[in-house]
Amino acid sequence: MKIKKEDNHILIKARHDSVVEFASDLTKRHEEFKNDNLILDISSYENLELEEMLSFLELSNVHREDKKSFVIINNAIPIEKIPDELCVVPSLQEAKDVIQMDEIQRELGF
Repeated sequence: MKIKKEDNHILIKARHDSVVEFASDLTKRHEEFKNDNLILDISSYENLELEEMLSFLELSNVHREDKKSFVIINNAIPIEKIPDELCVVPSLQEAKDVIQMDEIQRELGF
């Protein structure tokens, strides 16, 4: 995985053969990222199945419980099929916008 620290988030780009392996590796290393907003770029997985996307669900829930954003970049699955617990957007700019909105909401106490 390729990791890039930015102003208010960490961008992690997948470099695994499978998205499930990437999710597993990320879960094992979560301690490194638990205090940061995360953007996971899995846009390279163009034939992603919903079951594969759901491999991030538990990690997303844990991360958001700690009041940090967890955003996934991918557009292989129609948004209406993705559970509300996962934040999935089609571009990096939209992921950054989501984090910015989340930060504002947290500052306002939501």
